[in-house]
Amino acid sequence: MNIAKNMESIFVAAVVAAVSVANAIAAPAAPLEVASRTIVEESPVMESPLITIVVVGKRLTAEEKAKRA
Repeated sequence: MNIAKNMESIFVAAVVAAVSVANAIAAPAAPLEVASRTIVEESPVMESPLITIVVVGKRLTAEEKAKRA
């Protein structure tokens, strides 16, 4: 077995092992405390109707498809 051919897979396995160990050892993150109050504003109600887009067209015939290809 030639180690030089498998260095990429060995490197990826080492990185996966290192990240797994680092995540297992890491302490939980402290909760973030925000000093400001949360203000929720209601958005104005839209009274206009929704816009509907209708696309109308005819299907291409076999001859027209052949010309485009």
